[in-house]
Amino acid sequence: MGMQQMMALVAAALALSTLPGFAGPCSQAIDQMQAKINARLKATADAGGRAAPESSAATMHRQPTPGSIAAAEGKLGELSPQTVETIAAAMTRARAADRAGDQSGCEQALADAQRTLGP
Repeated sequence: MGMQQMMALVAAALALSTLPGFAGPCSQAIDQMQAKINARLKATADAGGRAAPESSAATMHRQPTPGSIAAAEGKLGELSPQTVETIAAAMTRARAADRAGDQSGCEQALADAQRTLGP
C-alpha cells in the first residue's frame, strides 16, 4: 500500500470517527449482553480447558463426532464452537435489528443469545 493510499485511509477513518454515534432502541441491552458473553468466554478460557476422564469409546480408534465433542464439553460447562457460533449469530441479528430500529426483533435476538448462553 502506497503512502498516499495510507494517508487517504487514515484521513477517512479520522473523518468517520468524528461522526455522531447512533444509539438504537436496545443498544444498551446489546452492550450488557456482550459483557455477559465476554465474561463467560473469559471464564472458559481461564479454566484452561479442563479435562475429563477418558471414556472407553475414546480408546476404540475412532474419530470423535462434533456431537460427541459438544456433549463432552457441555458436561464440563464449556462453550462448544457451535454454541459460540449460535450466540454470535444471535448478536449479529440483534445489532442489525437495533440499526433498523426494530426493538422487538432486537429483544428476540438477545433472548435467543441468553437462552443459548445459559445461566
